[in-house]
This record gives sequence, structure tokens and C-alpha cells, in this order.
Amino acid sequence: MKRIAVYCGSASPEDPRYIQLAHDVGRTLAERGIGVVYGGGRLGLMGAVAAGALEAGGEVIGVIPEALAGANGKGGEVANHDCTELHIVSGMHERKLAFTNLSDGFLTIPGGVGTMDELWEAVSWAQLGYHAKPVGLLNAFGFYDHLLAFNRHMIEVGFIRPAHQGILIAEVELDLLLTRMAAHEPHTPIFAMKVTDL
Repeated sequence: MKRIAVYCGSASPEDPRYIQLAHDVGRTLAERGIGVVYGGGRLGLMGAVAAGALEAGGEVIGVIPEALAGANGKGGEVANHDCTELHIVSGMHERKLAFTNLSDGFLTIPGGVGTMDELWEAVSWAQLGYHAKPVGLLNAFGFYDHLLAFNRHMIEVGFIRPAHQGILIAEVELDLLLTRMAAHEPHTPIFAMKVTDL
């Protein structure tokens, strides 16, 4: 994996562990020679991921919609112009498509609604066959315990097919997660399945 899209929050939780985690993720990826593709902001966990990677000499590619770029004093996020590359796109759909096109995998760390949107789209697109890249979830501090329990519930009920149960790769430690992501083998996408397998 030469580049990984990192999905995370733009907020700064009161608990300092989250910002430190994001900084450590960026630094670790840079030290492994893996470029970071992320949301292009300089605030919250987003900014900490970028800072960690840049401080370690890594490549950081930001992708941010015009409405969030802080252009003309508007927008809730301020674009991070310290990035190696900064792409300002027209909207969220273009942003997520750029994440997919620019990266070799997806890594989700703690975040909110936008982070969930990005994670589940990566999983959904993998199921359908729009990409065959690893989708990793770093369950630091037990943040995603309930989400993983719900994912297991979807499997048990039958809404996630057996062939797709391994798409979401979850670990509590980053090194193990990256190792598993690097060893990822593509599954059979829905588009390639026979009707009898659906």
C-alpha cells in the first residue's frame, strides 16, 4: 500500500487521547512510507493526522469540498495548505471518489457522522465491486465496540453475505491492522456472483 485514505473526525474531543491517536496514526504511516489521503482540514483529528505525517516527512494529500475549504472566510473547516497536495473539489461525492482513486486502502479511526458515511461507503463499494481495496477500522479505546456488535448482528441476521463478512478488518492496534490490510485478498463482489449466491 503506497497510500491510505484516513477517515476521521474534524472535531477535537475533550479527551486528549483521540488527538494523540490521530497524530500517531499519521506519523506511523509516514514512517512506513505510506502516504496519507484525508479530508484536507487542519482541525480536529484530521489536522492531527496530517501534522503527524508531515512532521515525519510523509506525503499528505488533502481533498476538501469548496464549501468546507474556508474560501472567502466561509466554511466550517479551514483547508490545510501545509499538505503536500491539496485538492479542492466541488462536493462530497467528488471528495469520496477522489479518496477511492488516490488510495490503495481505507483506514477509519474515531469520528462522527461524516466518518461513518465514508466508512460504510467504502464497505458498500467493496461489496459491489467498485473497488477491491482493504477497509480497516481502528477500534482504539473501544470506540467502535457497539458498531462492531451491530456489524456482527447484520451478519447473524443475514444482511451481510458470507463472502463479504471479512471486508471490514477491525483491530485495536494499528500495527496489526496495517499488517492485515497489507495481506488483504479481494473477495467475490456482488456484480460477479451468480443469482443463486445472492
